[in-house]
Amino acid sequence: MTAPAPVRRALWLTSAAVGLAACRMSAPPPPIQVPVPSSAAEAPTGFDNRSNGTVDDSTHQADQDVFDEVEELADGLGPLYNAQACRECHQNPTSGAASQITELRVGHLGPDGQFRNADIPIARGTVTISGRTLVNDRAICPNAAFPDSEIQERVPDTETIRTLRASLNLLGDGLVEAVADETLIEIARAQRRTTRGTIRGQALYVPILEAPGQTRIGRFGWKDQHASLLSFSADAYLNEMGITSRLLPDEVTTLCNTASEPNNTTDSSGLADIDRFTRFMRATKAPARDALLAATPAARRGSELFDAIGCATCHVRTLVTAAAGTVINGGADTIPPALGEKAFHPFGDYLLHNVGTGDGIVMAMPEHYGPAVYKIVWREFSIDSVGRTRNKVRTAPLWGVRLRPRLMHDGASLTLRDAIVRHRGEASDVSNRFGKLNQSDQQAIIEFLTSL
Repeated sequence: MTAPAPVRRALWLTSAAVGLAACRMSAPPPPIQVPVPSSAAEAPTGFDNRSNGTVDDSTHQADQDVFDEVEELADGLGPLYNAQACRECHQNPTSGAASQITELRVGHLGPDGQFRNADIPIARGTVTISGRTLVNDRAICPNAAFPDSEIQERVPDTETIRTLRASLNLLGDGLVEAVADETLIEIARAQRRTTRGTIRGQALYVPILEAPGQTRIGRFGWKDQHASLLSFSADAYLNEMGITSRLLPDEVTTLCNTASEPNNTTDSSGLADIDRFTRFMRATKAPARDALLAATPAARRGSELFDAIGCATCHVRTLVTAAAGTVINGGADTIPPALGEKAFHPFGDYLLHNVGTGDGIVMAMPEHYGPAVYKIVWREFSIDSVGRTRNKVRTAPLWGVRLRPRLMHDGASLTLRDAIVRHRGEASDVSNRFGKLNQSDQQAIIEFLTSL
């Protein structure tokens, strides 16, 4: 696989960092800088619903129509579900972006102190939903065909680990998918090296559904549970809308279900909905900045301070995709010219970190990869590595953060200042440095974040 050049340690300190050192604060680590080859081009940005060049605009619009489409019972909706369309959870300011929607996840600890997936009784306690941490908010019955069926999931007292997770932005994720594993692995190494292990992002190999046995470094979802946008689409289609596909053909429950399986199949073009969702996401432009605010003196000062106090160690400013023609996703995909060697600015590292807000949840393997997951030998996959993610979440990419009124993985932080000071764990030194800045400098960082 072709990969960008390895990450280099930044060898400079801004005047703001020197000032922090003079105040006897612990020296901040230098920002992680991914080298940008001279041949790399800037990735297009915008909220204009137009393609990034991967497909033509008419194809992109047709794919968005499928992304926005409301699913009905006849389409296979449910039996358990959270939404009737992708855009219900990904639409601010346009389809594919984030929203205020959260999902509910629960679990418990076993006698050995290890995390256990939830056991959710339905149907008056006669059926138990297991192998998941997700609790669906909606169900298709009771209805006219099944007036006496009761399948709504509710959290039992036994599931004592409980959390909400905010929906994620999907715009620009085609670029994220095209980043080489080696880039993310080297960022994790650089974090350990420059902070002497204080900050230690975890790069997690996860299964690729369309390439059984193959794995890749995860980057999608709060637990980095997917590396492929097609796998991610199949997961969301099943677990958020209850619609089965060729990659995940098994319903969560068969109660109240009358649709044939898999619910969604290919059309006359040879594409299923999950293929169109994937193509839509791969063709979206990256979130654009507020150019007017970004140019103000306060935001520019805040940008320097953002680096100086160590935020850019995890909120990495720039990533570069692998070259066009690079084979990814276990051989299932090849990076197209429109996504090859593109520089983009997510302000994130797509790694897992413990920043003191971890939800205590370990991703449920059957939920994300299907009930046959344990029957397949996955290359470079480690159950122990998954177990170590319990109190970790993926660094939240900050591109488009100005459009999010609810912040952090659970949406519980309502201001940018709240989100910053909430960072503990690996990020304790960084949030402490922020707290020691004067009010003007703190506000400058807020202004900078508001421009993203």
